Amino acid sequence: MTLRAERLEEFRQAFAVETARAAGEDVLSGDLHTDGPLEPGEFTADTAVALREGGPWGSGFAEPCFDGRFAVLETRVLGGRHLKLRLRAPSGEIADAIAFRYLDDPCAPAVRPQSTAELAYRAALDEYGGARRLQLVAEWLAPEPASGA
Repeated sequence: MTLRAERLEEFRQAFAVETARAAGEDVLSGDLHTDGPLEPGEFTADTAVALREGGPWGSGFAEPCFDGRFAVLETRVLGGRHLKLRLRAPSGEIADAIAFRYLDDPCAPAVRPQSTAELAYRAALDEYGGARRLQLVAEWLAPEPASGA
């Protein structure tokens, strides 16, 4: 592509308009919309299966995203960059979660057991070792200080 220097600003503006139209304003603004929390009794593999089969998900039809505040029971690092969590929902239900590439950011706040964390997450199915479990895939994670800290 050849572009005259005197038309660069005009191109930038037109490009921004078209990008916003194609991607949707939420993508460019950084806003994350959720469908609220999963309800008690929905922290199951069956929920993840139902959501997966409810698609197809993609551009213009986003996969459901949920949010909530959880008690952090356990944490561990996978592959040096992913954070695996064991969480307790306000209903008392226990769920595993993963925050892919969380540790890629050197400024990412530590997530510790005995603290709480807010998550925006997708409900996914984790099939490992012949077992099927719900796994919350974090789209956004904000830890809160441990009690007594």
